[in-house]
Amino acid sequence: MGTLHFCHLMLFLTLLTTFFDPILGDNSSDSYWLLRIKTEFVDPFGALNNWLQETSMCTWYGVTCTDDKNHVLSLNLSGSGLNGLISPEFSKLTFLERVDLSQNYLTGPIPPDIGKLQNLKELLLFSNSLTGVIPPEIGLLKKLQVLRIGDNLLTGRIAPAIGNLTELTVLGLAYCQFSGSVPKEIGNLKNLKFLDLQQNSIGGVIPEEIGNNSLSGSIPVELSRLSNLQYLNLQGNELGGEIPMELNNLVELATLDLSRNNLSGPINLFNTKLKNLEVLVLSENFFTGSIPENLCIRNSNLRQLFLADNDLSGDFPVDILNCLSLQQLDLSGNNIGGSLPAGLGKLESLTDLLLNNNSFTGIIPPEIGNMSNLESLFLFGNMITGGIPADIGKLQKLRTLYIYDNQMSGTIPRELTNCSSLAEVDFFGNHFSGAIPPTIGKLKNLVLLQLRQNELSGPIPSSLGYCRKLQRLVLADNKLSGSVPSTFGFLSDLFLITLYNNSLSGQLPESLFHLKNLSIVNFSHNRLSGSIVPLTGSNSLTVLDLTNNSFSNNIPSQLAMSRNLTRLRLAHNSLTGNIPSEFSQLKELHFLDLSFNNLTGELETELSGLTSLATLCLAIIISPGRFPHELGNCSRLLKLSLHSNRLSGPIPPEIGNLNFLNVLNLQKNNLSGSIPSTVQQCKKLYELRLSENGLTGPIPPEIGTLSELQVVLDLSFNRLSGEIPSSVGNLVKLERLNLSFNQLEGKVPASLGKLSSLHRLNLSSNHLQGQLPPTFSGFPLSSFLGNDKLCGPPLLSCSESSGHEKMAVRISSCWNHSGHCVHLHFDMLVSAVHHGEDMVELAKSGRFLLRERWIRSQK
Repeated sequence: MGTLHFCHLMLFLTLLTTFFDPILGDNSSDSYWLLRIKTEFVDPFGALNNWLQETSMCTWYGVTCTDDKNHVLSLNLSGSGLNGLISPEFSKLTFLERVDLSQNYLTGPIPPDIGKLQNLKELLLFSNSLTGVIPPEIGLLKKLQVLRIGDNLLTGRIAPAIGNLTELTVLGLAYCQFSGSVPKEIGNLKNLKFLDLQQNSIGGVIPEEIGNNSLSGSIPVELSRLSNLQYLNLQGNELGGEIPMELNNLVELATLDLSRNNLSGPINLFNTKLKNLEVLVLSENFFTGSIPENLCIRNSNLRQLFLADNDLSGDFPVDILNCLSLQQLDLSGNNIGGSLPAGLGKLESLTDLLLNNNSFTGIIPPEIGNMSNLESLFLFGNMITGGIPADIGKLQKLRTLYIYDNQMSGTIPRELTNCSSLAEVDFFGNHFSGAIPPTIGKLKNLVLLQLRQNELSGPIPSSLGYCRKLQRLVLADNKLSGSVPSTFGFLSDLFLITLYNNSLSGQLPESLFHLKNLSIVNFSHNRLSGSIVPLTGSNSLTVLDLTNNSFSNNIPSQLAMSRNLTRLRLAHNSLTGNIPSEFSQLKELHFLDLSFNNLTGELETELSGLTSLATLCLAIIISPGRFPHELGNCSRLLKLSLHSNRLSGPIPPEIGNLNFLNVLNLQKNNLSGSIPSTVQQCKKLYELRLSENGLTGPIPPEIGTLSELQVVLDLSFNRLSGEIPSSVGNLVKLERLNLSFNQLEGKVPASLGKLSSLHRLNLSSNHLQGQLPPTFSGFPLSSFLGNDKLCGPPLLSCSESSGHEKMAVRISSCWNHSGHCVHLHFDMLVSAVHHGEDMVELAKSGRFLLRERWIRSQK
């Protein structure tokens, strides 16, 4: 029975083959195999739609035939949007000389059968999603000249079999996930001109075999095999050790990129041998020592020299001034010092000079004005002094000038505004003084102007408003005065403007309302006045900070149109009216500070929708009202500060919904009732201030579960009663504890003695009794005054307080509260015989004054 089923199956397969073969054609023809290859591809864009059996394959997309039209000579399907696999049946196209499947979406492995294409000269599979390892069979392609399989997901070691491809001139294996070391067999590729292994995880040292070519003497002839190499890129691997000296023997080398590795030691490269070198990139390694003196020779071809982010030291290499063809020089991020040589002006071909983040001193040489092709000048992060040379105005092509974080001084020369191509200027963190040049409006291409943290004075030039491409304007931390120019209304591309920490005054010009792209605005700490409406014309605002000015009138409801507003700081002004109800629409707002204004109204509606709010500061602004339980909806709140208002009623239990809260400050209000036990749900609290209210009832023991409390727990000046919960002793990170001026009673829990981080403690003016924990002896007496039955160091010992004649001392302290002197009185018992005089001195040293009389008493 089984034999019968097998026969039926074989018959079915035979009929199926007979049916399909006529469709695909003769299975001995290349067209047949092309159609079979097509079945492995997913072709979403129909690139292979004209691959039809009834037409000549030589007319098919991407196919080039031999002269006799019988065989496929080349197949180019690059960038056709193909998915799927590379079919093993490519091996049937035995006349193939070139295959280009690059820049598609092919997956799966490179089929080992590819090694059967004995006539293949070029194999281009780069920029796909191929996986697996390089099949060793690839070493059978003896005629292969170009192999580019980079930018895939290939893994494993680079196949040593590649060393068998002795005709290879181009080897591109970049941007894969290869590991291990570079195989020494690559040294066999004597015709190799282009080698790119960048962005892999290759480790080990650079094999000497790569550099052993055209050598004589004791170097074996077998190693001299890469004599034609022109391009070597090993960037972005994990290569270590030093550069082998043999690399200097690559006399045809034009480009060498060893950047982003772990190479160390000195730079063992010499232009006396590498005479054809045009591009040298050694950035982001650990090279030490000075830059080789003979790296440049006269008539050098070197055009690009990148040595950034190493540990190079010494002075500026004067020998580099011989590289007259140099176009880009990057020595940034090293420890190179000394002064900048005047000879820099000789490098007239230089377009980019990056010397930032070094230790250069001295001045910028005026000769820098001779570098007529310079486009980028980066000198930031050094210790350069002196002023900006006027000759810099000669640099008509200069686009980027970064000299921030230096020690430069003097005025900004008017000649700078002759650099008509300037797009980015950053002078942050120097000591420039005087006025901003009034001719700055000539810089029509300016995109960034950063002059923050200098000593500039005088008015902001109105001509700045004519730099109409300006996107970022930063004039903060100076001594600028006068008003904000009305011409700023022309800066339609402006999205960031910061003028904070100056002495600007007057009202904002109405023209600012036309700046529809404004995103970040900071005018804080000036003397500006009037309405803030001119800053509400943009619906793109994300940050608005006007803190510490003299702005008045209402908060404009138009601000709510900026739905991406994240930070709004209007504190310390004279704003009036209600908080706009439209603020509930600001779903992205996470920082709101309206403190110290003259606002009125309650917060229920305004706060109900602020679900992203992380910081809320509304100190001293609100008319009498209840604590808004709607704040419980602001579940992302990190800081809540409502101190010094006239809020009344209980703290709502919804406070427990604020699970991310770090800071809760409700001090100096009229809050009443008990502290809700739900506060225990605020597990991330590290600062809790509820002082100077009318809170009653016990301290909830749940407060001891707030294990992150560190900065302070302040419940003072309330009417709390009962005992101090022993659970407070669990707050091991707590640094300040203030429970003074309440009605607490009972003993001080011994567990409080375990608070090893505590350095400030105040339990005064309660009804506490019994012996203090021994660890409290180091706190001042004032921490415990006003508890007439409390004993133990620093108070009297408990035996003394019960065994001697006592005197009561009434002691008064003037405590400043809101500008008024409030007299606080403490009645203490001291020993008349042994401790009277000491107590007087102790009271004086604690800034307490004896106010009334000694009262002799006998227990």
